[in-house]
Amino acid sequence: MGFKCGIVGLPNVGKSTLFNALTKTAAAQAANYPFCTIEPNTGEVAVPDPRLYKLAEVGKSQQIVPTRLTFVDIAGLVRGASKGEGLGNQFLANIREVDAIAHVLRCFEDGDITHVEGRIDPVSDAETVETELMLADLDSLERRVAPLRKRAATDKEAKAQVVMMDAVLELLREGKPARLLDVSAEDRPLFDGLNLLTSKPVLYVCNVEESASATGNAFSDRVFEMAKAQGAGCVTISAAIEAEIAQLDSTEQAEFLETLGLEEPGLDRLIRAGYDLLGLITYFTVGPKEARAWTITKGTKAPQAAGVIHSDFERGFIRAQTIAFDDYTRLGGEAAAKEAGRARDEGKEYVVADGDVLLFRFNT
Repeated sequence: MGFKCGIVGLPNVGKSTLFNALTKTAAAQAANYPFCTIEPNTGEVAVPDPRLYKLAEVGKSQQIVPTRLTFVDIAGLVRGASKGEGLGNQFLANIREVDAIAHVLRCFEDGDITHVEGRIDPVSDAETVETELMLADLDSLERRVAPLRKRAATDKEAKAQVVMMDAVLELLREGKPARLLDVSAEDRPLFDGLNLLTSKPVLYVCNVEESASATGNAFSDRVFEMAKAQGAGCVTISAAIEAEIAQLDSTEQAEFLETLGLEEPGLDRLIRAGYDLLGLITYFTVGPKEARAWTITKGTKAPQAAGVIHSDFERGFIRAQTIAFDDYTRLGGEAAAKEAGRARDEGKEYVVADGDVLLFRFNT
């Protein structure tokens, strides 16, 4: 499990350029005109994690298998998309299929690249797209809630759905996205079942000019303020730089990044911000054949973590041998960690920690 991230934004903000760079493909046509992306493009990338390579070295693993992240490049939305303007609802449906939204905002000036609204204002751009998603949710809920109201008098499940829908409708009518609704853990499945566009966590991606890649600029500063107020994620990236990095080998990448005052590619920052946004962590399995990374949600217990590998592991779960990453690498592997008393057997209630090296025992 990685996660699926939809890249959205107005036309000509750098979505397809960023997608091409991140996936190191030319699957999405990057061109200086709106709607150059007619169908959503999907690409997978390996999630960079230096810990995995260290574990493979210590465990003398023959193969390294990172977890994967899926990017979906969704065509540019414009004002009126919820009513069919531009390419309209065709793309709103694609957003429902992703776990999070990476909202690319143009934070650079360039007279050679047109802006669909004729000005550079990333906060206003964000509001334009958010408004279209809220209008689409409003329309969807209003159509769904009407027949449910009739059933709610005699149907307990329908009544619960109506209560949830009404709470979301009130928020949307105030011009606020569904994700801002305070939902209890008990009601979370009901809320998630509505599958609303504005319920998706949002990560704002400030696409800046090359010279501002390390420091950001006045445009990105405003976006960071907006993101903080919303409790959303935010990261600064230069899509142009990412496109250049994608063409270089690892040594050349390091040298290029150093000249720009950057410690890592934007992909790394984007993934880390996305993981934080979704509350994801990584655990590892290590053996002679392979060292592999697995992504789970923070708070996942050992049997469910085992189920990410195979459903049989969860059904027949007995226990999990657990070694912390630092202990595994510092002591020199599984055998040494056991000898030092740093390998623990954990049961069904154990909550997996980020960086755990796990070996599952289960009944077949």
